[in-house]
Amino acid sequence: MHISSSYGVEIRKQDVCIRKTMDIYRQAVLYLVHTTKDNTARYDFDQRFPKMPSYLRRSAIQEALGLISSCHSRQRGGKVRLPEKVHAMPVFYRKVMYEEGEPGSDTAKIKLYDGHDWIFREIRLKHTDMEYLRRRWSGEKASAPTLEKRHKKYFLRFTFSEEVRLTEKPADRCRICSIDLGINTDAVCTIMDPDGTILARSFINFPGDKDRIGHVLGRIRRHQRIHGGGCRGLWQYAVRLNEELSIKTAMQIVQFAKEHHADVLVFEFLEMKGRIRGSRKMRLHIWRKRDVQKRCEHMAHRNGIRVSRVCAWQTSRLAYDGSGEVVRDPDNHSLCTFANGKQYNCDLSASYNIGARYYIREQIKTMPETVRSSLEAKVPAVMRRSSCVYADLLQMRRAS
Repeated sequence: MHISSSYGVEIRKQDVCIRKTMDIYRQAVLYLVHTTKDNTARYDFDQRFPKMPSYLRRSAIQEALGLISSCHSRQRGGKVRLPEKVHAMPVFYRKVMYEEGEPGSDTAKIKLYDGHDWIFREIRLKHTDMEYLRRRWSGEKASAPTLEKRHKKYFLRFTFSEEVRLTEKPADRCRICSIDLGINTDAVCTIMDPDGTILARSFINFPGDKDRIGHVLGRIRRHQRIHGGGCRGLWQYAVRLNEELSIKTAMQIVQFAKEHHADVLVFEFLEMKGRIRGSRKMRLHIWRKRDVQKRCEHMAHRNGIRVSRVCAWQTSRLAYDGSGEVVRDPDNHSLCTFANGKQYNCDLSASYNIGARYYIREQIKTMPETVRSSLEAKVPAVMRRSSCVYADLLQMRRAS
């Protein structure tokens, strides 16, 4: 399996030539084409952008083709409106646009536009970022870096490609890590074997980070109540805090799975298409669930771990022991009471159900039709994927 990973290295000195280079590149993208030996451009590209490097022109053309294709696909059947502004990022091809510094140094040379000509200028890169690349990606070939701007800072983003081999164990022999992403606890993980044996459990929670996000959201509510809007800077800060929480949660999940030699990460399938209505706080929370899964998938694949998703209906509502629907504790939503009076952690019960649904689906899928019909007659609960629980997996194993 082919995997690409990218990392942005901060440029320490914010040279004015960097801003000029990005501005002229974005202007060039809007011109689409340039004069060649066999083709005369419709626009005065060469006069408007003199001495522009050929590799940068090639990158601008490809970027423009992508923008036009996107416009046609989004406005199919109607009048196509080309964008008046673009946010394209220039690519610095190696040797002709980008030169690495001495081994172990934190400098590089890139070809920039100084307002009159394109010249190589030396830039200083952040030491901690370069140390990370040397430690984690030493010996790996990086693609041509891309210049990007984030939070009023400029970065060179490097992309690394690698080939990984995912585990190919059948479902009746693989070990899984089932994850329930919750509101009260960031994630509850359970290591489970095919026979339903629970080998390990982990409650991943970062209360300090969530308190910090709640404090920022409180400041936003007070500001909106007094001034009636705004708070763009505070919202951006809250989003960055939420992103940091996503990274921490995903790293802990994958680390826990690696420690217990899990072959598959099992999540709930969270379909979140379309506009999400409700408070901004809830939208931030739902976005984090999707982001955690995306980050976990990338990290897991790099470690040879597969990722699977199961139906999310009623995983938290139904008790793992098959006693029916649970009743949430009004004072502590992490706890619930089963129909038989047993009190248990609701997220942990949901993680059991998630793992059980994965094994039920994968094992039934490989059964012959006659064996499957016989099993469904003995354990009717496995016929409905949206109501399977952990107890049904144990009963199915006993029946088979």
